Amino acid sequence: TCGLVFFGGIGFLVIREMVQHKLKWRKYSMHAKVVLSVSGALILAGTLLLKATEDISWLGALFHSVSARTAGFSTYPLKTFSNAGLLALTALMFIGASPGSTGGGIKTSTFLALIQGMKAAATNQSENAIPRDAFRKAAVITLLAMSVVVLGTWAMALLEPQVPLMDALFEVTSAFGTVGLSTGITPSLGVGAKLLSILIMY
Repeated sequence: TCGLVFFGGIGFLVIREMVQHKLKWRKYSMHAKVVLSVSGALILAGTLLLKATEDISWLGALFHSVSARTAGFSTYPLKTFSNAGLLALTALMFIGASPGSTGGGIKTSTFLALIQGMKAAATNQSENAIPRDAFRKAAVITLLAMSVVVLGTWAMALLEPQVPLMDALFEVTSAFGTVGLSTGITPSLGVGAKLLSILIMY
C-alpha cells in the first residue's frame, strides 16, 4: 500500500522512466531526478520526524510521511498526535506531491527551486544556481500558497473559535493540498467552516 501511495505522488512520466531505464540513474531526465531526489528526502525527513515525536512504528511513520503528501490515508488517529507531529504532517501536506501526479500542494519541484534559489542568494553564488525566473515563480507560488493557508486558518479560527489553532491549521492545509487528512474536527464544523474548506480545496 505504501508503494502504491508513493507512486501516486511521483506522476506517470516518472513512473514510465523508471520502467524504461530501471536503475540507470544517468539515463533519467532532470525532471525525474528532481522528483525522485526531493520525494526521497521528504519521505526520509518525515519518517524521522514522526518517529521522533509520536509513539508509532517505523512502518507507520513511513506510511504517514508518504500519505501526507499524496493519498491522505491514516492508520493512526491523528487527534492523538502531538502538536510537533501535526506540524510535521502540515509541512509535508503543504509541499505536497510532484508535478503530473495526483497529489496537491506547491509541488516538490517548486520546493526545490525555492531552496536552491535561497541557497544561492545566501551564499552569494550565482554559479550552478537555478534560473532567476524559476526561482521567482517558485517564490510567488509559495507566497500565494502561504497566504491562502494563513488567511484560511484565520478565517477558520474566526468561524470556529472552540477549535484549537493547530487543528485549524492542519484542517486548512489538508484542504489546500487536497490531502483528506483530519484530526477529527471536520464533522463538528459549522456550515461556514465547511464551505471555507471546500473553497480552499478549489
